[in-house]
Amino acid sequence: MPARRNLIYMDHAATSFPRPREVIDAVAEGLREFSANPGRSGHFLSLEASRAVFEARETVAHFFKISDSRQVIFTKNVTEALNLAIYGILEQGDHVVTTSMEHNSVMRPLRDLEARGIIQLTVVPSSREGAADISGLAKAIRLEQTKLLVVNHASNVVGTVVDLKAISEIKGPAYLLVDAAQSAGCMPIDLSRLDVDLFAFTGHKALRGPQGTGGLILKTGKEPVKPLMRGGTGSHSEFEAQPEFLPDRLESGTPNVPNFMGLAAGIRVLEAAGVDQIRAHEKEMTGRLLEGLLRMDRVRVYGPKDPERQTAVVSINVDGMSPSEVGFQLDRNFDICVRTGLHCAPSAHRTIGSFPRGSVRISMGMTTTVNEVEEVLGALKWLVSH
Repeated sequence: MPARRNLIYMDHAATSFPRPREVIDAVAEGLREFSANPGRSGHFLSLEASRAVFEARETVAHFFKISDSRQVIFTKNVTEALNLAIYGILEQGDHVVTTSMEHNSVMRPLRDLEARGIIQLTVVPSSREGAADISGLAKAIRLEQTKLLVVNHASNVVGTVVDLKAISEIKGPAYLLVDAAQSAGCMPIDLSRLDVDLFAFTGHKALRGPQGTGGLILKTGKEPVKPLMRGGTGSHSEFEAQPEFLPDRLESGTPNVPNFMGLAAGIRVLEAAGVDQIRAHEKEMTGRLLEGLLRMDRVRVYGPKDPERQTAVVSINVDGMSPSEVGFQLDRNFDICVRTGLHCAPSAHRTIGSFPRGSVRISMGMTTTVNEVEEVLGALKWLVSH
């Protein structure tokens, strides 16, 4: 790959970069030392691989304040975790409520079930800033029929943070599924204090882990989630029926041992840095970026425009330029990496008024510096003046 002069990475909402050295070392250790199937054999390497997966599961449970790590179901990403929850919970005749700010990882499974006549779906419009309409969600819930309420914790388009406590108070008997793709790792989350039934996360964004990692956390372990797939688990192999106990009931096939070791290492990096401190840093960077953007002519900023109400994700458009042209110019002329387009969330763009062209998404992380923010602002000033 050609050398970059001074790469400025502003696409952390897609995947974090660079990975911490601890994560790289953990993955390498897993490949080098634990290349065996956990739970499938009785030899030393298999037992060590089993221990590595168990320790990773314990690390995730401790981070999100879950007392029983068996309630942590490992998946390959948050998309699989959301599909596991949606297809695993919903049955014929169920009603589902969600918001207009959801990612396609939520919308597409729900629209599929709706199109096949399995569920009824109510999508409650959010505000132009991406804020959930709590009263609208409450009115949409049918106490006798609504099975599932689905919300993202933070928007992947504009970063707007949802008040999970307020939403949990209006859900009634429905299960609450939270898409935490954009919040897990960059905001303090204590599931022991939240009435959240199903919590889906990914490992490769703010948790700093490798791609190919994620999970679904069951709040009590008694949620009636059916397996998304069935197969070998290394347990109860004398039976051709899927085991009923967790996590085996919902995990089939050989797990990604090295990458789950990397996920655990990423979480330990966050714990050492302090998630509160990470959140404070990202709010500072977001404030600096917003302050500069809001002073620019021809630049439209979407979302709350308030670091207290959003993650370090800022979407903009430049008058007279397509998002793809802005992204191309930033990459070619300034070595700045951003995301352009619809970000797999067309409903969110309809909500904020940027459909169909989408937006330029600038997303920062715990490693983003003040100098990098100033470089981005300088590059955009150059673009709008030419």
